[in-house]
Formats: sequence, structure tokens, C-alpha cells
Amino acid sequence: MSVHDELTSVQRCLDELCRSVGRLEQQIGGGGLDMRRVRADVDHLRESVALLRETSSTTASTRRPDLVTIPDTPYDSTLWTDSDDEGLGARDRHAP
Repeated sequence: MSVHDELTSVQRCLDELCRSVGRLEQQIGGGGLDMRRVRADVDHLRESVALLRETSSTTASTRRPDLVTIPDTPYDSTLWTDSDDEGLGARDRHAP
């Protein structure tokens, strides 16, 4: 499944959860701390899924950069003419 399909499936499940929480609120009342916490959690889930939808739509529209292949042939040794060996210093000098 694609990301869009997965998010749609999550949204459907979340809608069903909201309906179930609404029915539960009607049966036991929505004034209790536990019920308010459940309602807040459901609202946070809705916000999170909305953010995921926004993020996935912007990431899908941006294209990944092309990969650069690095050849297996040895590098040109003149690239390191003036370089120091890490921790050892320059080639023509001795360590203290």
C-alpha cells in the first residue's frame, strides 16, 4: 500500500474511534476526568494524522536528488599532494 492509502486507512479508523468515543460519552457522561482525557487523546491523534497528511503530501511532491555513482578505480594520487595524514602530520615532517 502507498503512504496515501495507509493514511486514508488510519483516518477511517480514527473516524470510527471518534464515533465510538462519542457514543461512550453519551452513555457514561463526558464530565469525568477519564472521559475528558480520552477525548483529548483522540483529538491529539486527529491533529497528528493531519500533520502526517501535510508532511506526506509535501514530501511526495519533492523529488529525491539523483544518486551519484562513485567509480571503483583508484583516486588520482595528486589529490593528496599537500594533505596531512590525520594524527600523523605532514609527510615531510616528523612527529615531535
